[in-house]
Amino acid sequence: MPSLVREDEVEFTVMRSQGPGGQNVNKVSTAVQLRFDIRASSLAPGTKERLLALPGRRVTKEGVLVLKAQTTRSQEQNKALALERLEEIVAQAAVVPEIRRPTKPTYGSRQRRLEGKAIRSQVKAGRSKKIED
Repeated sequence: MPSLVREDEVEFTVMRSQGPGGQNVNKVSTAVQLRFDIRASSLAPGTKERLLALPGRRVTKEGVLVLKAQTTRSQEQNKALALERLEEIVAQAAVVPEIRRPTKPTYGSRQRRLEGKAIRSQVKAGRSKKIED
């Protein structure tokens, strides 16, 4: 599958990982932060709009998508993971959502609904105490 994002549009920054890991965490920069400027990218305008509208804090006010990968001990693997996640996000944004056109319930479905209500009404009516004169 061809890549949706060009390599020269992505900026990587390396840093030390967070969390446990002993001496390795304290001295080796294995975590990777990926920065992708959505507005300056070569993506289609519709895809850019959907990326900019992503929920959460991944997209900054300047329109930069920021991803951090720090799960592995290898900087190269973390870089590959970050790129893979970016590709997934862009691929999802590239899909144009289908517009839902509201429809009215069919005649048959309305009849079935009313029949169900009538049956339920009979069940409840049968529970009440009948007072005989």
